[in-house]
Amino acid sequence: MHYDRIQWLAAAIVTLAAAPIMAEDSKIQPTPPKSRGEIVLTDEAKNLHESLLMIDGHNDLPWEIRTKGSSDFSKLDISQPQPKLQTDIPRLREGGVGAQFWSVWVPVQTGYDGTALLSTLEQIELVKAMIKQYPEVMELALTVDDIERISKQGKIASLIGMEGGHCIEDSIGNLERLYGLGARYMTLTHSASLSWADSCTGEKISGGLSPFGVHVVETMNRLGMMVDLSHVSPATAHAALDVSKAPVMFSHSSAKTIADSPRNVPDDVLKRVAENDGVVMVNFFSAFIVPKAVATYEETKVVEKELTEKHGKDEAAILLQRWKAQHPLEPGDIHDLLDHIDHIAKVAGWRHVGIGSDYDGVTLLPKGLEDVSRYPYITQGLLDRGYTPEQIEAIMGGNLLRVMRKVEETAKSLQKEPAAAK
Repeated sequence: MHYDRIQWLAAAIVTLAAAPIMAEDSKIQPTPPKSRGEIVLTDEAKNLHESLLMIDGHNDLPWEIRTKGSSDFSKLDISQPQPKLQTDIPRLREGGVGAQFWSVWVPVQTGYDGTALLSTLEQIELVKAMIKQYPEVMELALTVDDIERISKQGKIASLIGMEGGHCIEDSIGNLERLYGLGARYMTLTHSASLSWADSCTGEKISGGLSPFGVHVVETMNRLGMMVDLSHVSPATAHAALDVSKAPVMFSHSSAKTIADSPRNVPDDVLKRVAENDGVVMVNFFSAFIVPKAVATYEETKVVEKELTEKHGKDEAAILLQRWKAQHPLEPGDIHDLLDHIDHIAKVAGWRHVGIGSDYDGVTLLPKGLEDVSRYPYITQGLLDRGYTPEQIEAIMGGNLLRVMRKVEETAKSLQKEPAAAK
C-alpha cells in the first residue's frame, strides 16, 4: 500500500525528527508495513527511481548465455524479450538499471580438473562480446568514474565480477591477470572450500584464511579489486575483515537473523562490515531469504545425501525429484526481501546495504521480484517503510559506489608503498 497525503506528512515529520540520530550513526529503525499486500508503484517512486543510479551487484546472465545460447547472441538475442531468462535488455531498461556487475562464474568442478582459469577467461570474453554486440546499451566500466560517465549517457555501465577464488588456480599471477582483463571483484570462495579459504557450505580447511589467503586479500587491496565475502564462512569473513585495508563487499548475500541460511551474513559480521565501511548487497533467492523456504532447502540437502548413500546417485536423483514435488519451496514475496534490508539497516546502518539480486543464477524468486524489471518496486517498498530519498539512493547504488571508490583510493595509496616480500 502507499501513503495518502496525511500519512505521508506524518511520516515526513517522523523522519525529520529522527534526522540528527541517523546522521550520527547511519542506523535506521524502519517503520513496519501496515500491510504486506501488493506493492503499488506511485509516481513518487517512479520519479525517484528514474533519478537514482540503480546498481545490481550480481547477475549470472553470462552463464545462461553460454549454456542456453552456446555463447552466441544470434541464438539468444537479449535485445528481444527472453521469457526463459530473468534478464534481457527491454526489462533492464524497464527496471532502470544504470550499472550491473556481470558474474563470470564457472563451476567449482573446473577447479578440480584444472580448467577454472581458462573457463573464467572465456566468460570474461563473453561479457565483452555482449557489450560489443549491444554498444548502444552497454559499455565496459572499470572505475567509479566510468560508472558515472556511462550511466549519465543513458547506457548500462557493465562491470565484471568473478565468483569463486578457484578461478585463479592458486596463483597470484592469475589474480593480477584477471584484474588486468577487467575483473573488479572476486568472491573468495564459491560452494566448496579452497586450500586457502573456507566456504560457508564447505569443509573447514584453513579455519578462515591460510597465509596464502591473506596474501590474496592483500593483493586485491593493492590492485583495487573489491574483496567479495558472499559464499565464505563466518570465520573467513572475520579473517578477511582483519586483513583488508579497504572496504569489503558481499555481492549477493542477505541477513542470517531473518533467514537462517549459511549463505547469509550473521549479525556479528554485519557490525564489522559497518566498521569496515563495506556493503552487503541483498540476494533475492527465495531459498536464502524466505524462512520457510530456507528450512525446506536445507532439509532437501540432507535428504539428497541420505538417498545417495542408500540408493546410489542415479536412483537417488529420481527419488529426490519426488521428494521435492511433495515439499515445494515457498517463494515468499517482495516483503521478505525488504525485511532483510530493514535488518541490515538496523544492525549495520543504511549506508551498508545494497542490491545483489543473483538474477539468472537462481531458480525461484519472491512474488513481485520475478525479473530485472522489478527494481522500482523495491524503491516503492522502501518509501512505504519510511526510508528517505537519500537513504534509498544509497541502498539502490550509492553505497556500492562509495565502497568501490574507497577501494580505488586504498589501492593508489598501497601502490606507493614498497611491496612486501612473500
